[in-house]
This record gives sequence, C-alpha cells and structure tokens, in this order.
Amino acid sequence: MILRYDRLAVELPKPKNPSPNDAAAVQELLGGKYGEMSTLMNYTFQSFNFRGRNRLRPFYDLTCSIAAEEYSHIEAVSYAINLLLTGQTVRGKDPVPGPLKDVADARNSYHFLSSAQAAVPFDSMGNPWTGQYVHASGNLKLDLLHNFFLECGARANKMRVYEMVTDPCARTMVGYLLVRGGLHVVAYAKALEKLTGVEVSKLVPVPELSNDAFPEAKKLQDQQKLHLKLYTFSPDDYGQVGKIWNGTHPEDGQPLEVLQGGFMGVPYPELEEEPQLNSPGADDYDPQMFADIAKKMGVKM
Repeated sequence: MILRYDRLAVELPKPKNPSPNDAAAVQELLGGKYGEMSTLMNYTFQSFNFRGRNRLRPFYDLTCSIAAEEYSHIEAVSYAINLLLTGQTVRGKDPVPGPLKDVADARNSYHFLSSAQAAVPFDSMGNPWTGQYVHASGNLKLDLLHNFFLECGARANKMRVYEMVTDPCARTMVGYLLVRGGLHVVAYAKALEKLTGVEVSKLVPVPELSNDAFPEAKKLQDQQKLHLKLYTFSPDDYGQVGKIWNGTHPEDGQPLEVLQGGFMGVPYPELEEEPQLNSPGADDYDPQMFADIAKKMGVKM
C-alpha cells in the first residue's frame, strides 16, 4: 500500500512567464521510455511479482523503496509542466475572442486539447506512455541489470532536457531528479555487486558528466546530501535495504545512509482556475453549504 502526503517533494520556483516549449520537453521525463512513469511501473510490478522475497528480502526492500519514491517524481514532473503552462492562454469565459488561439501552433497541443493546460501521460512528441516499457522478468539478476540501465538512460535524458530548457522551474525540477535518480543508479549498482560480486559501481557516473556540472543538483548534494540518503518511504517496513545501501558513495566517498520513512516535502504550488478551458468547472458548487452541513453534524472542517 502507499501512504500519500498532500505535499510536493521539491520546491519549484514559479515561472515569470509561460513556456510551453519547455513544458513539452519536460514531458519526456514523465511519459517517455526512460521517464518517471516507466521507472515507477517497472519497479512497482517487479515488487508485486517478486518471488522468494523472504530469502532475498534486502533486494525486495530496495525495489519497494525506490518504487514508492518514483510516485513523488511523477508529481514533481507534472507540477513543473503545469507551472510552465500557466498563463499561456487568455483567462476568461468568453469563447468568442479565441482565448486558445495563441496555442494553435504549440509544439504539444495535447496540453490544451486533451487536458486543461496541464501534464499528460505522453512523451515530448505526444506519444502516449505504454506498458510495453515495463520489464518484470521475474529473474532478479536480469531485473536489476535492467533497472541499472533504465536509471542510466533516464539520467541521460534528464541531462539533455536540462540543456534544452532555460526556465528555473524546469531546471530546479530536473536538478532534483538528477540527484535522486543518480542515487538510484548507485543503489542498483550496489545491489548487483551484492548479488554477483561484480564491481558495477566502477561504471558510474553514466553518462560520465558529474552532477556537479548542474548548479541545481550540486546545491542539493552539497547542502542536503540528497545523493546519500535512501528513504524507505514506510514508517516500519523495508528496513533490510540497509544491507545493500551501505558503505560510501563511489563518486565522492561520503557515507551512505538509510532513513526510515520519507521526507515531508513542501506545500503544493496553487494551480489557478482556467475558465477558458472549463477547468475546474463546477461553478454551482458552494463550499459554504458543506461547511454549514458539517457544522450541524458536528464535523470539523
């Protein structure tokens, strides 16, 4: 089961101007082959289908912990996209002036046709995410090898998206993913080392460029040490992940740490109503009516 908090994993600066092209590029990190939907669903199905988990508990705990974190990554990418799209169309209820005319040539028109100026489960070119991206073979060594490769591929895409976008909102989010995704690269490398004895950690970083080259990532590593802290995302379970996540980081030699539970994050950024897109609609809803009913029933709101 998943315990959810009404908070976001990383604080995103509000864009000064909308940037639909940046939003389109960032979509690759959501619904692309190496996007966060892929990492979430790969590790989730591997954890669901894990056979022999009692004998191989540390590996199961690692897969579960990372799978749970990936949910928060989908949220972070989606909110970055939503913030980058806010303000691109003319806010109002009158359809006559063509409030959406400025996005007729948008690189990803699904942002305005399939959703209300918001993230969609597609890649940067508008191709929908597919379950064909999920690899859950049932063989532990094969799945760990795949996961290591998947995280390295994801890291390459994050680096390229960073180089495509300029808005601080997008770059802050990508910097965060570089740090946490880099941790997952090392985690799967260490899991393969424990399972096979092969020193996979000697391969990192893949690609070769260090996170130090990205100011937003470097800040999180220097100030919060987020490249060293593996969270279980459970108050009580998955503690045996410490049998894998231990020792030192292969790049900077700092000690690794397992933290039971998750981090609280920050409040979600408020997404304004967009009446020109009929979002959210429900114009007749009266919150005071529910407050009055709750008061009569003795329910605190």
